[in-house]
Amino acid sequence: MKHVVILGAGYAGLKVVHELQKRVKGDVKLTLVDRNNYHYEATDLHEVAAGTKKPSDISYPIADVVKPSVTTFIQDEVTALDLANQTVKLADHKDLTYDYLVCALGFVSESFGIPGVDEHALPMATLKEAEAIHQHLLAMMDKYQEVQDPSYLNIVIGGAGFTGIELVGALNDARKTLADRAGVQPSDIKINVIEASTHLLPMFSEKLATYGINLVKSFGVNLVTGARITKVDDGQVEFQQGDPEDAVTSTMEAKTIIWTTGVSGSPIIDEAGFSARRGRVIPSEHLTDNDHDNVYLIGDVAAVMPPDGNRPYPTTAQIALGMGKYVANDLASRLTNGQHLTTPFTYKSLGTVASVGNTHAFGEAMGHEVRGYMASATKKMIANESLFRVGGFREVMKKGRFDLYH
Repeated sequence: MKHVVILGAGYAGLKVVHELQKRVKGDVKLTLVDRNNYHYEATDLHEVAAGTKKPSDISYPIADVVKPSVTTFIQDEVTALDLANQTVKLADHKDLTYDYLVCALGFVSESFGIPGVDEHALPMATLKEAEAIHQHLLAMMDKYQEVQDPSYLNIVIGGAGFTGIELVGALNDARKTLADRAGVQPSDIKINVIEASTHLLPMFSEKLATYGINLVKSFGVNLVTGARITKVDDGQVEFQQGDPEDAVTSTMEAKTIIWTTGVSGSPIIDEAGFSARRGRVIPSEHLTDNDHDNVYLIGDVAAVMPPDGNRPYPTTAQIALGMGKYVANDLASRLTNGQHLTTPFTYKSLGTVASVGNTHAFGEAMGHEVRGYMASATKKMIANESLFRVGGFREVMKKGRFDLYH
């Protein structure tokens, strides 16, 4: 009996399970491993962090997807991979041996070695981390009531990338609720963003990026660009602007510092001995490791290169779902006739839309630029489509976004 082990129940890993369960026969065993017993929509973490969505709104049990007659689910932490002996080491269960391994272990927040980030900034890479940010914000509002120190009302977001901009929108939506808790006006809740680049949102056209930046500024957000964060202390961010030789150093006081500057793939990937950079591997045309053809690398641990070979595709839910479906089909082919699919993995983005709160969005979909209400509705339909592709109709009806009119 062939044993296929899937590590990670994010978009990519759970999609493999969802598709492969339809194709495998009695001579194939599937095992899924994840640290949690739930799948969460990672694209919505910013809403949980701001408190505009509850954790249960963006998650559902892995058991809703897994068929016990076909797949064994193990809730545990992956601690190491032994590629030579085809073994997965777990924290609380016996080692797993595999014939085929699918690594979809997701991402972790990246501090880039900046002093104080790990100790004093709040990451937003998991559902638990997003909920921790929300609880921290509530605690800071309560503390302001006690000490009347404005720094408890200040929020600093490190990074004005896609995630940072979406978080700004969600926090703006939450402003009144936070202000009511602190006993202040919404305008007293100060949202600041510090970004090293001066060219923001490069995934969009210059015109669309400018629209998004102006939208964020219209919320009264303090957007500081060309500013390199050099240190994070308890309640303070230090940054520099200008040429390194004569840079001007400034500080910003805030009791809430949220880190969205970047992510890397799971450290398990680097530790396993793959040819990786920051936890990401450039896979073969069939999404396997170039040195281990029975090991697939998908989702956030895969750096899939476009035809021009300049830089990897962004790690979005859209490409993760595409990888998951391809790998399921490729595995089904190999398990049936011992051969890879004749066609390699290819990817064509259907577009990218950024939400800036519940009622504002902008982006590109199906070759057209969208903004305002149309973009907001499109974003929610994209979320529903992703939910359907893994969780099916039942999860869409339970967790889908149908608040299209506002």
